[in-house]
Amino acid sequence: MKIIRAYKTELDLNDHQRTACAKHAGAARWAYNWGLARKKEAFEAGLKTPTAIDLHRELNVLKHTEISWMYEVSKTAPQEALRNLDRAFDHFFRRVKLQKQGKLKGKVGFPKFKSKKKGIGNFQVWGAIHVHQKSIQLPRLGILRLKESNYLPVEDIRILNATVSESAGRWYVSLQCEAKIPDPVISDKPVCGVDLGIKTMATVSDGKVFENPKALRSNLVKIKRLQRTVSRRMKGSANRKKAVPLLAKAHLRVAIIRKDSIHQVTSQLATLAPARSAGETKSIVVLEDLNVSGMVKNHHLAQAISDVGFSEFRRQMRYKGQWYGCEIILADRFYPSSKICHVCGYKLEELNLKVRKWECPSCGTHHDRDLNAANNLESLAPKLPRVPREVTPVEKT
Repeated sequence: MKIIRAYKTELDLNDHQRTACAKHAGAARWAYNWGLARKKEAFEAGLKTPTAIDLHRELNVLKHTEISWMYEVSKTAPQEALRNLDRAFDHFFRRVKLQKQGKLKGKVGFPKFKSKKKGIGNFQVWGAIHVHQKSIQLPRLGILRLKESNYLPVEDIRILNATVSESAGRWYVSLQCEAKIPDPVISDKPVCGVDLGIKTMATVSDGKVFENPKALRSNLVKIKRLQRTVSRRMKGSANRKKAVPLLAKAHLRVAIIRKDSIHQVTSQLATLAPARSAGETKSIVVLEDLNVSGMVKNHHLAQAISDVGFSEFRRQMRYKGQWYGCEIILADRFYPSSKICHVCGYKLEELNLKVRKWECPSCGTHHDRDLNAANNLESLAPKLPRVPREVTPVEKT
């Protein structure tokens, strides 16, 4: 079975290499903005909108005159930026079409100019990319050291491209690779239901509970303090330039903690290999099809819901299930899994969100709200339609 997988790890760069990466990111950002301006200019003049290939030909002509500095970077950086611009317009027109059909509400997202104030950005290269245990070799950038050794694949893999990005002063490289993995085998292991929540990230019907690290909540006091510091500094001042990276690092820490916890939980639920702390792994996992965009409209719970990452949890479960032979089934989003007694089937009329435990009026069973919901989801497995398999799932780790 062939899959497309992405490996992401941090780079250990010196000052010269940081400058070279910043130049590549700047060239990609300039090419994107220049291409967007050219497209808008042609549209307003009633002319045919140039494609990425047309823009790249114009860019090659400009290199000889106005933008000779573009020769200092790899040609693939601006070229891929123009292709990304084409994809941005494709998504824009797709959303416009959906909006006309009444299938989309809100903004359609016309492509915007990129600003250095919102981050240095990223760039993509392809060609002669070679991976070693402790370093990686990229076109025009040479050999770059890695902070984590023996993580990127070295053998039996085909590298398609590499994306170098910056976040809070840290530089990362992401490899998109084509790899072969064994075909998933049919498992005779049991079925389970998984109830996602705020108090606990996931509750499994076999009694296993995965705690929610609450990454944002545990760092919120620090983030608020750093945000006040930034807002009180004069724009353009040296002190503001010192305060902004500290705030960015705090936000990056939250994102890393959340991402790591979701990866650990989804891997333990989906993999066929015996998990170290998850007990027996499952052959079928039933999840709720949560309406996350609607849930976050409740301003009392929006922050806590976003801190868990429900959509990311489901996304990872779907592609990891395909890799490891664990079938993922989605229950209807309006199914009242918390209100139904999984023993006798009695349904409560109302169940307040703050009620974590309740007793069934019919059979007298004492229920934990999350565990009862997980048990009800497990019982739905034979009744729900199977989710169609996707082609070449992608993971970023």
